[in-house]
Amino acid sequence: MPRSIWKGAISFGLITIPIKVYGATETKDLSFRQVHAEDGGRIKYKRVCEVCGKEIPYPEIAKGYETGDGRLVILEAEDFENLPLPTTKAVEVVQFVKSEDVDPTYFERTYLLEADGPGAKPYVLLRQALAQEGKAAVVKVALRSRESLALIRAKDDLLLMHTMLWPDELRDGSFAAPAGDVKVSKAEVEMARMFIDQLTGEFDPSEFTDSYREALEEVVQAKLMGQPMRTEAEEAPKEAEVVDLVAALRASVEAAKKRREEAAKAG
Repeated sequence: MPRSIWKGAISFGLITIPIKVYGATETKDLSFRQVHAEDGGRIKYKRVCEVCGKEIPYPEIAKGYETGDGRLVILEAEDFENLPLPTTKAVEVVQFVKSEDVDPTYFERTYLLEADGPGAKPYVLLRQALAQEGKAAVVKVALRSRESLALIRAKDDLLLMHTMLWPDELRDGSFAAPAGDVKVSKAEVEMARMFIDQLTGEFDPSEFTDSYREALEEVVQAKLMGQPMRTEAEEAPKEAEVVDLVAALRASVEAAKKRREEAAKAG
């Protein structure tokens, strides 16, 4: 069982729900070490002070904030622990919203919430109320040395919390929009809709795998066993061409139909 990263309480009106917070995800990527290619020795880094030139042990390293005019403020662990914030030990519910009204671009990380001690009944109460109303709770919480907005929602038997970025942390994406007045025809839109319809289905994440990680694992195993590595030549990407979108989409629809029929036969 994973260790909780935070303990506190959800403030829900006059009701308090003691909780433990756990990370909901874990990275499954391959981990590499930096080594000397000649002899395989690991590369190590030293923490050296630029003023005195001494190597500094980790416990003696503090966090420093440099102001715009070059002044340096050194903060100790107690400064972070004693911040005058109510959210350091409490999750404050500030609003209830429809989940679909929150742009997923704001989401940062997902956490599992577990009822702690006497919190089981109010936990279930909040979970069922949110599920029946189709709502989520917007909250403020201090995790990992920073205060965040977050969204608490019901999923099956659990409450999940998604920490969110602040509005000023989202970039204005207008620069990425196509320039000029680009128009598409009704026929092109209809063919695109047909293609979308062919690939529409119930989302089942277990159907997808990380092909890149699997290929890397094959390479590692082949090297360990001294076997030649299997390689598959891939065509270099072609430069974008001006094409007949309707014809291209029609061909895409036919290909999607064929793949679906083959999958149905194989199943």
